[in-house]
Amino acid sequence: MPSLLETEAVELIRELIRIDSVNTGESATIGDGETRAARFVQERLEEVGIATTLVEPVPGRGSVVARLKGSDPDAGALLVHAHLDVVPVVESDWTKPPFGAEIHDGFLYGRGAVDMKDYAGTVLAVVRHFVREGIAPRRDIVLAFLADEEAGGVWGAGWLVENRPDLFEGVTEALSEVGGFSVPLDVSGERRAYLAATGEKGVAWATVTAHGHAAHGSRPTDDNAVVRIARAVERLGGHRFPVVRTPALDGFLSAFGDARGLAFAEESFDDDLAGLGFVSTLIGASTRNTATPTVIGGGGKTNIIPAKAFARVDIRILPGEDEALKQGLREAVGPDVEVKWGRWWPATVAPVDAPLIEVLQRAITVDDPDGTVVPYLLPASTDNKHFARLGIHGYGFVPLRVPADFDVFAQFHAADERVPVDALHFSARVTERILREA
Repeated sequence: MPSLLETEAVELIRELIRIDSVNTGESATIGDGETRAARFVQERLEEVGIATTLVEPVPGRGSVVARLKGSDPDAGALLVHAHLDVVPVVESDWTKPPFGAEIHDGFLYGRGAVDMKDYAGTVLAVVRHFVREGIAPRRDIVLAFLADEEAGGVWGAGWLVENRPDLFEGVTEALSEVGGFSVPLDVSGERRAYLAATGEKGVAWATVTAHGHAAHGSRPTDDNAVVRIARAVERLGGHRFPVVRTPALDGFLSAFGDARGLAFAEESFDDDLAGLGFVSTLIGASTRNTATPTVIGGGGKTNIIPAKAFARVDIRILPGEDEALKQGLREAVGPDVEVKWGRWWPATVAPVDAPLIEVLQRAITVDDPDGTVVPYLLPASTDNKHFARLGIHGYGFVPLRVPADFDVFAQFHAADERVPVDALHFSARVTERILREA
């Protein structure tokens, strides 16, 4: 029988999923879902006596922050954060109601089931359990349930860092997404690795623009800006930046190499990585800088050759590789194309050998004696990028023990997003140990 902690965690997750807190990124279509979710969290905290601060920089974009006192006043505080917004859904793509939080065949379905109302509900249940049982965590725990992560965190973590840094006084480390889920460590799938994100690639945008002479579409020119930008995009699409062996990547390759007898040598690197199955796509994206063309445009009328055409590029940067990325992109698109840099969030890095990693390992071992916590570099981005500006080392670890063929990362932003219910019970038990002992 599930414990009260496990049962309450699942029920809180379901209640949060039922709150439609879709973040479209457009203020006119946001609605008030994030604030409603924040007020739900605030009520659940305050009914057990935990004081909260709710902020709403603009209507509908609510976040709530609270602090639970620890037993060791000399220990740095631990920030535990989860975002309450979710990405939009196309309901026709779903076989289950995206905000129904229904359970079928042992799986909980719903937008936010893994990204990331599962962690928000679990953390909420754990701190309520602490209060009920009179448990004091070792460190102060700062809880942050945040708006706007899915659109860059401007009105959530970013706003709090800029306007209310006092709420995070004394915090040295943070726990949040994306990590903690199990993947097969060995070929048999019997041993599990629990990936801990010890850093994140940076996020940037760029616009590349080609210029030419405007002309009538009936008279082709040799300096057509659309053709020029298309060639630049093709060159960029085919460009591969070199592999960079970060400490997180070295830690991952060491663990998986030992378990599977793989060398990950230069000549076999891509083949060895591909042999890891669905794990390879996640890790492969963390081995190199990437610059991906995502939008291309030019003139407004079909019968006009425009004077300029452009493409927008999504950029993901490895730690310390900002200048190398810029140089490589310029070389790839060629000298006759203008590059204009947009927003730029640098990569985050946290120690791969921190005592917190040992806490994660001990917490996992109780339930999975052969489970191994393995570092990796997240190729995407979370609110940890904002908290890094306060000197906080961010880690991604939402513990989920799942079947060997279940790809948790593939559930992010997917139709029929789902998670095994027994993985949520596991998450509640392990998270309780982590927050108590960290």
